[in-house]
Amino acid sequence: MIILNPVMVASGTYGWGEEASELIDLDKLGAFVTKTITLRPRLGNPPPRICETPSGLLNSIGLQNEGIECFLKKGLPIFERFTVPLIVSIAGESVEEFLKLAEALENQPKVKALEVNVSCPNVKKGMLFGTSPDLTAELVSRLRKAFSRTIIVKLTPNAPDITAVARAAEREGADVLSLVNTFLGMAIDVRTRHSRLSTVFGGLSGPAIKPLALRYVWEVFRAVKIPIIGMGGITCGQDALEFILAGATAVAVGSASFRRYDAPLKVLEELVLLMEELKIESLAQVKGSFIYE
Repeated sequence: MIILNPVMVASGTYGWGEEASELIDLDKLGAFVTKTITLRPRLGNPPPRICETPSGLLNSIGLQNEGIECFLKKGLPIFERFTVPLIVSIAGESVEEFLKLAEALENQPKVKALEVNVSCPNVKKGMLFGTSPDLTAELVSRLRKAFSRTIIVKLTPNAPDITAVARAAEREGADVLSLVNTFLGMAIDVRTRHSRLSTVFGGLSGPAIKPLALRYVWEVFRAVKIPIIGMGGITCGQDALEFILAGATAVAVGSASFRRYDAPLKVLEELVLLMEELKIESLAQVKGSFIYE
């Protein structure tokens, strides 16, 4: 899979690309990552399922989507007129469900990579695989036999030891790691004393998590040799460069796109200007060059 630039969209922020393709030139992105797709349609969690927090956003969408069959019929054709690398995010509640999704996408040449979502905090068993190195290893090992192109494993910051999960994924054949997914959080309405989300817990994203995400990227970078896609609170070019200095090869922009639809392209524009200012000729030159000793 060839990435033309280091800025892509994060899963869940641009759906399957239909509306986004009318607002921005998708071919200016480094890659397009779909909203996570499951084997069968999911209604998601009942409302309320979004809650703004200081410098962040709690969501408990619950992987609402129309399922793999609908994606193949309606979602995939959207990208026939674009050259942007297409990464399809998938999630399952069992190894067998993940394998059926991978097999359905193996014969779709437009799909350049799978993002294996083992880190969603908003569905039952959503983090089951991502918190266990052994379960992650088993899943990746079997997916590696079912899908011949790039496999990206999306890691959760809620794992007891994220580096152990990262190493397990790498050992069994993952090509790339993406991190981090959202942090588990909650919010309370002080007037009603009830949760502001129907599920009590939700996934926290946005600028509030950036320092934490940056730490995990740096730790995982020192633990593995495969490329990393960094994400978590990126809103500007400087944020993106911080992640690259910490060890990321590319970055994904998520919650910032809810404030402005062209946030990923704005981040890219600012990153280019910052590179010119700092006389950085290539990001490979500075990747992982954070000085900590």
